[in-house]
Amino acid sequence: MVDDLRLGAWLKGYPGAKPPIDRAAIASQGWNLLAGDLPLPLAVLKQRALEHNLQWMQGFAAERGVQLAPHGKTTMSPQLFARQIDAGAWGITFGNVFQLRTGVEAGVRRAIVANQVHQRADLDALAAMHALHADLRVAFLVDSPAQLALIEAWRATQARAPLFDVLLEIGIPGGRAGVRDHEAALQLARALKASASVRLVGIECYEGLQASGDTARDEAHVDALLQRVAGVVEAADREGLFEAGEVIVSAGGSAVFDLVAARLPLRGLALSRPVRPLLRSGCYITHDHGHYQRYVSAVNQRCGIIHGLQGALELWTEVQSVPEPGLALLTAGRRDAGFDAGLPVPLWHAPHGARTAERADAAWQITALNDQHAYLRSSGGAVAVAVGDRIGLGIQHPCTTFDKWHWMPIVDDDYRVVDAVTIHF
Repeated sequence: MVDDLRLGAWLKGYPGAKPPIDRAAIASQGWNLLAGDLPLPLAVLKQRALEHNLQWMQGFAAERGVQLAPHGKTTMSPQLFARQIDAGAWGITFGNVFQLRTGVEAGVRRAIVANQVHQRADLDALAAMHALHADLRVAFLVDSPAQLALIEAWRATQARAPLFDVLLEIGIPGGRAGVRDHEAALQLARALKASASVRLVGIECYEGLQASGDTARDEAHVDALLQRVAGVVEAADREGLFEAGEVIVSAGGSAVFDLVAARLPLRGLALSRPVRPLLRSGCYITHDHGHYQRYVSAVNQRCGIIHGLQGALELWTEVQSVPEPGLALLTAGRRDAGFDAGLPVPLWHAPHGARTAERADAAWQITALNDQHAYLRSSGGAVAVAVGDRIGLGIQHPCTTFDKWHWMPIVDDDYRVVDAVTIHF
Protein backbone atom coordinates (compact mmCIF):
# COMPACT_ATOMS: atom_id res chain seq x y z
CA MET A 1 0.00 0.00 0.00
CA VAL A 2 1.26 3.48 -0.82
CA ASP A 3 0.49 4.63 2.72
CA ASP A 4 2.89 2.06 4.19
CA LEU A 5 6.12 3.34 2.62
CA ARG A 6 8.98 3.93 4.99
CA LEU A 7 11.00 7.10 5.25
CA GLY A 8 14.76 6.99 4.90
CA ALA A 9 17.91 8.69 3.68
CA TRP A 10 17.04 7.93 0.05
CA LEU A 11 14.49 10.78 0.33
CA LYS A 12 15.55 14.39 -0.13
CA GLY A 13 15.23 16.21 3.18
CA TYR A 14 15.60 13.12 5.40
CA PRO A 15 18.55 13.11 7.86
CA GLY A 16 21.29 11.21 6.05
CA ALA A 17 22.81 9.66 9.18
CA LYS A 18 19.52 8.39 10.61
CA PRO A 19 18.10 4.89 10.03
CA PRO A 20 14.83 4.39 8.13
CA ILE A 21 11.60 4.67 10.10
CA ASP A 22 7.90 4.09 9.58
CA ARG A 23 6.12 7.29 8.64
CA ALA A 24 3.90 7.00 11.72
CA ALA A 25 6.98 7.02 13.95
CA ILE A 26 8.30 10.39 12.84
CA ALA A 27 6.77 12.44 15.67
CA SER A 28 8.56 10.29 18.25
CA GLN A 29 11.99 11.22 16.83
CA GLY A 30 11.86 14.66 18.47
CA TRP A 31 13.16 16.42 15.36
CA ASN A 32 12.99 20.18 14.99
CA LEU A 33 13.71 21.95 11.72
CA LEU A 34 15.24 25.01 13.44
CA ALA A 35 17.48 22.80 15.58
CA GLY A 36 19.22 21.54 12.47
CA ASP A 37 17.83 18.02 12.77
CA LEU A 38 16.80 17.91 9.09
CA PRO A 39 18.92 18.83 6.06
CA LEU A 40 17.85 21.83 3.99
CA PRO A 41 16.28 22.52 1.57
CA LEU A 42 13.10 21.00 2.90
CA ALA A 43 9.45 21.62 2.08
CA VAL A 44 7.21 21.47 5.15
CA LEU A 45 3.52 21.73 5.94
CA LYS A 46 2.37 23.94 8.81
CA GLN A 47 -0.02 21.94 10.97
CA ARG A 48 -2.21 24.79 12.17
CA ALA A 49 -2.75 26.29 8.70
CA LEU A 50 -3.37 22.87 7.18
CA GLU A 51 -6.12 22.05 9.67
CA HIS A 52 -7.62 25.53 9.33
CA ASN A 53 -7.82 25.21 5.54
CA LEU A 54 -9.44 21.77 5.70
CA GLN A 55 -12.19 22.94 8.03
CA TRP A 56 -12.62 26.35 6.43
CA MET A 57 -13.15 25.03 2.90
CA GLN A 58 -15.50 22.29 4.07
CA GLY A 59 -17.61 24.88 5.86
CA PHE A 60 -17.52 27.23 2.88
CA ALA A 61 -18.84 24.49 0.59
CA ALA A 62 -21.51 23.31 3.03
CA GLU A 63 -22.86 26.84 3.46
CA ARG A 64 -23.39 27.05 -0.30
CA GLY A 65 -24.99 23.66 -0.72
CA VAL A 66 -22.15 22.02 -2.63
CA GLN A 67 -19.81 19.12 -1.87
CA LEU A 68 -16.08 18.84 -2.38
CA ALA A 69 -14.27 16.44 -4.69
CA PRO A 70 -10.87 18.15 -4.33
CA HIS A 71 -8.29 17.63 -7.02
CA GLY A 72 -5.76 15.11 -5.76
CA LYS A 73 -3.20 16.09 -8.40
CA THR A 74 -2.33 19.08 -6.22
CA THR A 75 -0.62 16.94 -3.59
CA MET A 76 -0.76 13.27 -4.69
CA SER A 77 -0.51 12.48 -0.98
CA PRO A 78 -2.58 9.59 0.43
CA GLN A 79 -2.44 11.08 3.91
CA LEU A 80 -3.83 14.39 2.67
CA PHE A 81 -6.54 12.59 0.67
CA ALA A 82 -7.58 10.90 3.92
CA ARG A 83 -7.66 14.23 5.77
CA GLN A 84 -9.85 15.75 3.08
CA ILE A 85 -12.28 12.82 3.15
CA ASP A 86 -12.31 12.76 6.96
CA ALA A 87 -13.16 16.47 6.90
CA GLY A 88 -16.24 15.69 4.79
CA ALA A 89 -15.19 15.61 1.12
CA TRP A 90 -17.45 13.47 -1.10
CA GLY A 91 -14.45 12.00 -2.89
CA ILE A 92 -11.22 12.92 -4.67
CA THR A 93 -10.59 14.09 -8.24
CA PHE A 94 -7.64 12.85 -10.27
CA GLY A 95 -6.06 13.93 -13.55
CA ASN A 96 -5.48 10.47 -15.01
CA VAL A 97 -5.82 6.76 -14.30
CA PHE A 98 -2.33 6.49 -12.79
CA GLN A 99 -3.26 9.09 -10.17
CA LEU A 100 -6.59 7.34 -9.60
CA ARG A 101 -4.82 4.03 -8.93
CA THR A 102 -2.67 5.71 -6.27
CA GLY A 103 -5.78 7.07 -4.61
CA VAL A 104 -7.66 3.78 -4.78
CA GLU A 105 -4.70 1.94 -3.23
CA ALA A 106 -4.85 4.50 -0.42
CA GLY A 107 -8.56 3.86 0.20
CA VAL A 108 -10.36 6.40 -2.00
CA ARG A 109 -13.66 4.87 -3.12
CA ARG A 110 -15.43 7.79 -4.83
CA ALA A 111 -13.54 9.64 -7.52
CA ILE A 112 -13.67 11.72 -10.67
CA VAL A 113 -11.02 11.45 -13.36
CA ALA A 114 -11.25 14.99 -14.71
CA ASN A 115 -9.90 14.03 -18.09
CA GLN A 116 -10.75 11.96 -21.13
CA VAL A 117 -10.01 8.23 -20.68
CA HIS A 118 -9.73 6.09 -23.81
CA GLN A 119 -6.37 4.28 -23.94
CA ARG A 120 -6.58 0.51 -23.83
CA ALA A 121 -4.09 0.26 -20.96
CA ASP A 122 -6.06 2.80 -18.92
CA LEU A 123 -9.37 1.04 -19.57
CA ASP A 124 -7.72 -2.25 -18.57
CA ALA A 125 -6.49 -0.68 -15.34
CA LEU A 126 -9.86 0.90 -14.57
CA ALA A 127 -11.65 -2.39 -15.16
CA ALA A 128 -9.18 -4.16 -12.87
CA MET A 129 -9.79 -1.62 -10.11
CA HIS A 130 -13.55 -2.13 -10.38
CA ALA A 131 -13.09 -5.90 -10.24
CA LEU A 132 -10.96 -5.62 -7.12
CA HIS A 133 -13.14 -3.08 -5.31
CA ALA A 134 -16.88 -3.65 -5.56
CA ASP A 135 -17.59 -0.37 -3.74
CA LEU A 136 -15.52 1.78 -6.11
CA ARG A 137 -17.35 4.57 -7.91
CA VAL A 138 -15.43 6.44 -10.62
CA ALA A 139 -16.66 8.80 -13.32
CA PHE A 140 -14.39 10.03 -16.11
CA LEU A 141 -14.92 12.63 -18.83
CA VAL A 142 -16.14 12.12 -22.39
CA ASP A 143 -16.27 14.88 -25.00
CA SER A 144 -16.47 13.23 -28.44
CA PRO A 145 -17.96 10.36 -30.43
CA ALA A 146 -14.38 9.41 -31.35
CA GLN A 147 -13.52 8.81 -27.70
CA LEU A 148 -16.70 6.80 -27.22
CA ALA A 149 -15.83 4.67 -30.27
CA LEU A 150 -12.44 3.80 -28.74
CA ILE A 151 -14.12 2.76 -25.47
CA GLU A 152 -16.63 0.60 -27.34
CA ALA A 153 -13.88 -1.00 -29.43
CA TRP A 154 -12.02 -1.90 -26.24
CA ARG A 155 -15.16 -3.34 -24.67
CA ALA A 156 -15.73 -5.55 -27.73
CA THR A 157 -12.48 -7.36 -26.90
CA GLN A 158 -13.47 -8.09 -23.29
CA ALA A 159 -15.28 -11.17 -22.06
CA ARG A 160 -16.47 -9.19 -19.05
CA ALA A 161 -16.16 -5.47 -18.45
CA PRO A 162 -17.79 -2.93 -16.15
CA LEU A 163 -20.18 -0.28 -17.38
CA PHE A 164 -18.15 2.90 -16.98
CA ASP A 165 -19.73 6.01 -15.46
CA VAL A 166 -18.97 9.13 -17.47
CA LEU A 167 -19.47 12.88 -17.26
CA LEU A 168 -20.00 14.83 -20.46
CA GLU A 169 -17.50 17.70 -20.56
CA ILE A 170 -18.58 21.16 -21.70
CA GLY A 171 -15.64 23.11 -23.12
CA ILE A 172 -14.77 26.69 -23.96
CA PRO A 173 -13.81 27.85 -27.48
CA GLY A 174 -10.05 28.18 -27.61
CA GLY A 175 -9.71 26.36 -24.30
CA ARG A 176 -8.99 22.79 -23.35
CA ALA A 177 -11.08 19.68 -24.03
CA GLY A 178 -14.87 19.69 -23.95
CA VAL A 179 -17.85 19.94 -26.28
CA ARG A 180 -18.07 23.43 -27.75
CA ASP A 181 -21.80 23.89 -28.45
CA HIS A 182 -25.19 22.86 -27.10
CA GLU A 183 -26.39 20.70 -29.98
CA ALA A 184 -23.12 18.76 -30.18
CA ALA A 185 -23.37 18.12 -26.44
CA LEU A 186 -26.90 16.75 -26.79
CA GLN A 187 -25.92 14.55 -29.72
CA LEU A 188 -23.08 13.11 -27.68
CA ALA A 189 -25.37 12.61 -24.67
CA ARG A 190 -27.75 10.61 -26.86
CA ALA A 191 -24.85 8.47 -28.10
CA LEU A 192 -23.73 7.85 -24.52
CA LYS A 193 -27.27 6.82 -23.61
CA ALA A 194 -27.35 4.37 -26.51
CA SER A 195 -23.95 2.87 -25.67
CA ALA A 196 -23.59 -0.48 -23.90
CA SER A 197 -20.17 0.61 -22.60
CA VAL A 198 -20.92 3.70 -20.48
CA ARG A 199 -23.54 5.36 -18.29
CA LEU A 200 -24.03 9.12 -18.47
CA VAL A 201 -24.20 10.28 -14.84
CA GLY A 202 -23.61 14.01 -15.14
CA ILE A 203 -22.09 17.08 -16.77
CA GLU A 204 -18.69 18.66 -16.09
CA CYS A 205 -16.83 21.85 -16.97
CA TYR A 206 -13.70 23.74 -15.92
CA GLU A 207 -13.57 27.51 -15.67
CA GLY A 208 -10.15 28.01 -14.07
CA LEU A 209 -7.89 28.79 -17.03
CA GLN A 210 -9.99 31.83 -17.93
CA ALA A 211 -9.94 33.31 -14.41
CA SER A 212 -8.50 36.83 -14.37
CA GLY A 213 -8.88 38.18 -10.85
CA ASP A 214 -11.23 40.87 -12.17
CA THR A 215 -14.60 40.25 -10.50
CA ALA A 216 -16.81 41.62 -13.28
CA ARG A 217 -14.99 39.66 -15.95
CA ASP A 218 -14.86 36.47 -13.90
CA GLU A 219 -18.56 36.67 -12.97
CA ALA A 220 -19.52 37.03 -16.64
CA HIS A 221 -17.33 34.09 -17.61
CA VAL A 222 -18.64 31.76 -14.87
CA ASP A 223 -22.24 32.80 -15.50
CA ALA A 224 -21.98 32.03 -19.21
CA LEU A 225 -20.30 28.66 -18.68
CA LEU A 226 -22.65 27.44 -15.94
CA GLN A 227 -25.65 28.60 -17.98
CA ARG A 228 -24.42 26.36 -20.79
CA VAL A 229 -24.05 23.49 -18.33
CA ALA A 230 -27.56 24.11 -16.99
CA GLY A 231 -28.98 24.10 -20.50
CA VAL A 232 -27.42 20.74 -21.31
CA VAL A 233 -28.49 19.25 -17.97
CA GLU A 234 -32.06 20.40 -18.47
CA ALA A 235 -32.29 19.12 -22.06
CA ALA A 236 -30.62 15.78 -21.28
CA ASP A 237 -32.88 15.24 -18.29
CA ARG A 238 -35.95 16.02 -20.36
CA GLU A 239 -34.91 13.32 -22.85
CA GLY A 240 -34.13 10.82 -20.09
CA LEU A 241 -30.45 10.55 -21.01
CA PHE A 242 -29.04 10.32 -17.47
CA GLU A 243 -28.74 6.84 -16.03
CA ALA A 244 -28.31 7.30 -12.28
CA GLY A 245 -30.53 8.40 -9.43
CA GLU A 246 -28.84 11.78 -9.37
CA VAL A 247 -27.11 14.14 -11.78
CA ILE A 248 -23.53 15.01 -10.93
CA VAL A 249 -22.66 18.57 -11.91
CA SER A 250 -19.00 19.37 -11.39
CA ALA A 251 -16.75 22.39 -11.91
CA GLY A 252 -14.27 24.44 -10.04
CA GLY A 253 -10.60 25.25 -9.85
CA SER A 254 -9.00 27.13 -6.97
CA ALA A 255 -9.18 30.68 -8.33
CA VAL A 256 -12.89 31.66 -8.49
CA PHE A 257 -14.45 28.83 -6.47
CA ASP A 258 -16.90 31.18 -4.78
CA LEU A 259 -18.47 32.18 -8.10
CA VAL A 260 -18.71 28.52 -9.13
CA ALA A 261 -20.15 27.37 -5.79
CA ALA A 262 -22.93 29.96 -5.98
CA ARG A 263 -24.08 28.64 -9.36
CA LEU A 264 -23.19 24.94 -9.26
CA PRO A 265 -26.36 23.62 -7.55
CA LEU A 266 -28.37 24.78 -10.63
CA ARG A 267 -31.17 26.07 -8.44
CA GLY A 268 -34.37 26.84 -10.29
CA LEU A 269 -34.22 23.93 -12.72
CA ALA A 270 -37.18 21.54 -12.57
CA LEU A 271 -35.36 18.21 -12.98
CA SER A 272 -36.61 14.66 -12.58
CA ARG A 273 -33.75 13.76 -10.21
CA PRO A 274 -31.60 15.59 -7.66
CA VAL A 275 -28.36 17.38 -8.53
CA ARG A 276 -25.12 16.52 -6.73
CA PRO A 277 -22.92 19.61 -7.15
CA LEU A 278 -19.22 18.74 -6.80
CA LEU A 279 -16.60 21.47 -6.48
CA ARG A 280 -13.14 20.25 -7.49
CA SER A 281 -10.89 22.95 -5.99
CA GLY A 282 -7.65 21.33 -4.84
CA CYS A 283 -5.10 23.97 -3.85
CA TYR A 284 -7.08 25.14 -0.83
CA ILE A 285 -5.52 22.47 1.39
CA THR A 286 -2.17 24.28 1.47
CA HIS A 287 -3.04 27.50 -0.38
CA ASP A 288 0.11 29.51 -1.25
CA HIS A 289 1.84 32.86 -0.79
CA GLY A 290 1.41 34.35 -4.25
CA HIS A 291 -0.52 33.00 -7.24
CA TYR A 292 -3.67 31.76 -5.51
CA GLN A 293 -3.28 34.25 -2.70
CA ARG A 294 -3.96 36.99 -5.26
CA TYR A 295 -7.05 35.25 -6.63
CA VAL A 296 -8.41 34.36 -3.21
CA SER A 297 -8.02 37.94 -2.00
CA ALA A 298 -10.74 38.76 -4.55
CA VAL A 299 -12.82 35.85 -3.19
CA ASN A 300 -12.43 37.30 0.31
CA GLN A 301 -13.55 40.73 -0.86
CA ARG A 302 -16.61 39.36 -2.67
CA CYS A 303 -17.68 37.21 0.28
CA GLY A 304 -16.69 39.51 3.13
CA ILE A 305 -14.21 36.95 4.48
CA ILE A 306 -11.73 38.09 7.11
CA HIS A 307 -10.02 34.86 8.13
CA GLY A 308 -9.83 32.83 4.94
CA LEU A 309 -7.33 30.34 3.56
CA GLN A 310 -3.80 30.37 4.93
CA GLY A 311 -0.47 29.42 3.37
CA ALA A 312 0.50 26.03 4.82
CA LEU A 313 3.39 25.08 2.52
CA GLU A 314 6.84 26.52 3.17
CA LEU A 315 10.24 25.77 1.67
CA TRP A 316 13.11 26.13 4.12
CA THR A 317 16.59 26.73 2.84
CA GLU A 318 19.97 27.88 4.12
CA VAL A 319 22.29 30.70 3.11
CA GLN A 320 25.31 29.00 1.56
CA SER A 321 27.17 32.00 0.19
CA VAL A 322 27.20 35.80 0.40
CA PRO A 323 29.59 36.44 -2.48
CA GLU A 324 28.98 40.18 -2.90
CA PRO A 325 27.05 43.02 -1.28
CA GLY A 326 23.32 42.72 -1.82
CA LEU A 327 23.33 39.06 -2.87
CA ALA A 328 22.94 35.83 -0.90
CA LEU A 329 22.73 32.37 -2.46
CA LEU A 330 20.27 29.91 -0.89
CA THR A 331 20.36 26.11 -1.04
CA ALA A 332 17.15 25.64 -3.02
CA GLY A 333 16.21 26.03 -6.64
CA ARG A 334 14.06 24.79 -9.49
CA ARG A 335 14.45 21.21 -8.29
CA ASP A 336 12.75 22.16 -5.03
CA ALA A 337 10.12 24.83 -5.73
CA GLY A 338 7.56 25.52 -8.41
CA PHE A 339 8.30 28.63 -10.47
CA ASP A 340 5.68 28.47 -13.23
CA ALA A 341 3.45 31.05 -11.53
CA GLY A 342 6.19 33.19 -9.99
CA LEU A 343 9.29 32.90 -7.84
CA PRO A 344 9.20 31.97 -4.15
CA VAL A 345 8.86 34.79 -1.64
CA PRO A 346 10.91 35.22 1.58
CA LEU A 347 8.75 34.77 4.68
CA TRP A 348 11.06 33.94 7.59
CA HIS A 349 14.62 34.48 8.78
CA ALA A 350 16.23 32.31 11.45
CA PRO A 351 19.89 33.26 12.11
CA HIS A 352 22.39 30.43 12.46
CA GLY A 353 21.84 28.71 15.82
CA ALA A 354 18.50 30.41 16.52
CA ARG A 355 15.55 28.22 17.52
CA THR A 356 12.96 30.80 16.52
CA ALA A 357 12.20 32.56 13.25
CA GLU A 358 11.39 36.20 12.64
CA ARG A 359 9.63 37.80 9.72
CA ALA A 360 11.85 38.29 6.69
CA ASP A 361 12.83 41.81 5.69
CA ALA A 362 10.09 43.20 3.44
CA ALA A 363 12.79 44.43 1.04
CA TRP A 364 14.09 40.91 0.39
CA GLN A 365 13.13 39.15 -2.79
CA ILE A 366 14.08 36.06 -4.75
CA THR A 367 15.15 37.32 -8.18
CA ALA A 368 16.19 34.10 -9.91
CA LEU A 369 16.45 30.32 -9.52
CA ASN A 370 19.00 27.85 -10.85
CA ASP A 371 18.60 24.12 -10.43
CA GLN A 372 19.97 24.18 -6.87
CA HIS A 373 20.33 27.89 -6.05
CA ALA A 374 18.04 30.79 -5.23
CA TYR A 375 19.23 34.39 -5.54
CA LEU A 376 18.17 36.46 -2.54
CA ARG A 377 18.53 40.22 -3.02
CA SER A 378 17.30 43.31 -1.23
CA SER A 379 15.74 46.30 -2.93
CA GLY A 380 17.03 48.39 -0.03
CA GLY A 381 20.70 47.55 -0.46
CA ALA A 382 22.68 44.95 1.46
CA VAL A 383 21.08 41.65 2.39
CA ALA A 384 21.66 41.35 6.13
CA VAL A 385 22.19 37.60 6.32
CA ALA A 386 25.18 35.36 6.98
CA VAL A 387 26.28 31.95 5.80
CA GLY A 388 24.36 29.36 7.84
CA ASP A 389 21.24 31.49 8.34
CA ARG A 390 17.96 29.78 7.51
CA ILE A 391 15.37 31.40 5.20
CA GLY A 392 11.76 30.20 5.00
CA LEU A 393 10.20 30.77 1.60
CA GLY A 394 6.56 30.91 0.56
CA ILE A 395 5.44 29.19 -2.63
CA GLN A 396 3.57 30.79 -5.54
CA HIS A 397 1.84 27.60 -6.77
CA PRO A 398 1.57 24.46 -4.61
CA CYS A 399 0.96 21.94 -7.41
CA THR A 400 4.37 22.36 -8.99
CA THR A 401 6.16 22.26 -5.65
CA PHE A 402 4.56 19.05 -4.39
CA ASP A 403 5.75 17.16 -7.46
CA LYS A 404 9.36 17.90 -6.54
CA TRP A 405 9.17 16.03 -3.23
CA HIS A 406 8.48 12.43 -2.15
CA TRP A 407 7.64 13.35 1.43
CA MET A 408 7.05 16.41 3.59
CA PRO A 409 7.10 16.69 7.37
CA ILE A 410 4.22 18.41 9.13
CA VAL A 411 5.48 20.89 11.72
CA ASP A 412 3.89 22.83 14.57
CA ASP A 413 4.32 26.56 15.13
CA ASP A 414 7.77 25.97 16.67
CA TYR A 415 8.82 23.80 13.70
CA ARG A 416 8.79 20.60 15.70
CA VAL A 417 8.04 17.64 13.42
CA VAL A 418 4.68 16.19 14.45
CA ASP A 419 3.76 14.06 11.41
CA ALA A 420 4.64 13.48 7.78
CA VAL A 421 3.00 12.83 4.43
CA THR A 422 4.25 10.85 1.46
CA ILE A 423 3.84 12.08 -2.12
CA HIS A 424 3.40 9.87 -5.20
CA PHE A 425 3.83 11.60 -8.55
